[in-house]
Amino acid sequence: MIFEGQAIKADFIEAGIAELVLDHPGSVNKFDRTTLAEFKQCIDALADNAQIQALILRSAKPAFIVGADITEFIQTFKLEDPELLKWIKNATDIFDALEDLPFATISAINGFALGGGCETILATDYRVLDETAQIGLPEVKLGIMPGFGGTVRLSRLIGADNAMEWITTGKTHKPQECLAVGFADSVVSSDKLESAALNLARKLAHGEFNWQAKRAEKLSPLNLSVTEKAMSFNVAKGMVFAKVGNHYPAPHAAIECIERGADHSREQAMAIENEIFVRLAKTPEAEAQVGIFMADQLVKGKAKKATKTVDKTERSVVIGAGIMGGGIAYQSAYKGTPITMLDVSQAALDLGQAEAAKLLVKQVERGRIDAAKQAKVLNQITPSMDYKAVATADIVVEAVTENPAVKAKVLAQAGEHLNENAVLTTNTSTISIDQLAESINAPERFCGMHFFNPVHKMPLVEVIRGKATDDASINKVVSYAQQLGKTPIVVNDCPGFFVNRVLFPYFAAFNQLLVEGVDFATIDKVMEKQFGWPMGPAYLLDVVGLDTACHAQKVMAAGFPERMPVPENNLLEVFYQAERLGQKNGQGFYHYGVDKKGRPKKSVDEISQQIIEQSAGQTTELDSETIIARLMIPMINECIRCLEEGIIASAEEADMALILGLGFPPFRGGPFRYLQQMGMAQFIEQAKAFEHLGAIYQTTQGLAEKTAEQQSYLAQ
Repeated sequence: MIFEGQAIKADFIEAGIAELVLDHPGSVNKFDRTTLAEFKQCIDALADNAQIQALILRSAKPAFIVGADITEFIQTFKLEDPELLKWIKNATDIFDALEDLPFATISAINGFALGGGCETILATDYRVLDETAQIGLPEVKLGIMPGFGGTVRLSRLIGADNAMEWITTGKTHKPQECLAVGFADSVVSSDKLESAALNLARKLAHGEFNWQAKRAEKLSPLNLSVTEKAMSFNVAKGMVFAKVGNHYPAPHAAIECIERGADHSREQAMAIENEIFVRLAKTPEAEAQVGIFMADQLVKGKAKKATKTVDKTERSVVIGAGIMGGGIAYQSAYKGTPITMLDVSQAALDLGQAEAAKLLVKQVERGRIDAAKQAKVLNQITPSMDYKAVATADIVVEAVTENPAVKAKVLAQAGEHLNENAVLTTNTSTISIDQLAESINAPERFCGMHFFNPVHKMPLVEVIRGKATDDASINKVVSYAQQLGKTPIVVNDCPGFFVNRVLFPYFAAFNQLLVEGVDFATIDKVMEKQFGWPMGPAYLLDVVGLDTACHAQKVMAAGFPERMPVPENNLLEVFYQAERLGQKNGQGFYHYGVDKKGRPKKSVDEISQQIIEQSAGQTTELDSETIIARLMIPMINECIRCLEEGIIASAEEADMALILGLGFPPFRGGPFRYLQQMGMAQFIEQAKAFEHLGAIYQTTQGLAEKTAEQQSYLAQ
């Protein structure tokens, strides 16, 4: 045995040929501190063995290496700059040592080779992939960039343009893509991976290929002329800016790293990568995006635990075949769970089926599915006008109009046919689950299942627990949401639940700004371009629909009359009464049409400005910081109240809910990460400046106590 550790071992498999086997004690191979230390020890032992002529790296698990263990490295990122620089240089030195071994090296890659896993195989001379391989450098999604030499080696292997595209998008790549750009040397079937790597090793050991020349290309500067460099890097910078603006420093830094290192040897280029990595690791964006990763792991862990306790949903029913019902039916069928779409009207069923068919046609047009898949999905949706279909379902989702009386009637009728092992759910955005449960014989098997529109795009499902709902039912619905490819977050019942409850103080603050004469288009621009929302409040209201918003506003006012009363000067109602409903009828705050290519287009409408002026009677200009504070303080305050009241279980789940359900800017990490980065004491001071505007600006006693005790709402 050449080397044997807990996660890595190395030995000869025949004369002159050794293999390094990755076999972490856990479920996957990953670079934690122990594995990284063993990797160095193993490489040192290999370098000292004069009998080796070729080395194969392979995994004993279904994936090669899934990446670095970010949970361990969070604390490392908090080191002072000189210490962090020393740490990252020591790490890259390990991979340089792998690249510098005095014999040919081959990676035999199965499954995921991501992040540090990808950087490992970049340091070898040859890469043989099997058909399951998925390769990528997803570090930008954590607000950082490759730090084990990935920017240097990848750009020299597949060219600067390809490397920048790989690194700045963080996408994973399939074997044939890797082969096409020169990342992979060959692609074989899974059963031939080890033999293909061994045959290549034998040829290398016998001198049939010039591996030294192949290696030398990665050690040398990029071979680009002045003109080529200018074009390559300027185009990349423009594309990244167009996609992420200035809110995400990591992709910009990756381009800077490759550009600055282009004319240098590996050693000098690696020093540049080390320096920029340290800078990125210290940014608030990296802290926020790593926080999102950790919060996502928590949410997924809870859902996985719930799913283990229940049987898979084999068949479901959606009641109500409108746009929402059609979307739910499509999503269920597309993900492989047959569904019956139930309605009392044939016209509604036709609409629901048309909605599902339209979504499938788009998938075909984009090349994501073929005609056979399209037909299979449509055959998984069964239209019906008979409530007896409920009896065969494991999950029933009521998705009729947002009216308590109508929903209660439909739920009662569905409950009469529900089998004893099934769960009945309601897709509602505001109506109390406990109120609706009064019309059901088995309230313990009833809960909310709040989908966000459009269903096929929005990843969040709020699973709402009523006071009578049992754990088995919640777990069943969580499991079904996962089958649909959604992220379920369990919340407790209250008006608006979590996402809509915290949204309406934001809308109330927006209404007050309009009343004061602040231009809505300016507000949207500030909240989109500076704060980072995908839509400003005016645009979001148009997408939601002013009729829907006004209805929900009344529900929230009834539930929280002190903080969320219907405003005396209610611009939302004014627009609704003027039949400016938003995107659904082409006119709301904005006018909606199509551009020359037939794509949806919005424009500022003079009529909407006149409507506001008639109600406001004045014009006011506020700086962007004030606009942001006026809108965000009410939302953050309501998030804190929801956490303190137990509506949502943790700050991490609150962060994920708003990121997935509303598009809270990921580079800010969610409402609680935003609060922590701002500083809780500063937030309280900021809120005090606006307390005179109403209860939505008043902070809680719990926040004051946590601030005094220097505690955080977040675990990390």
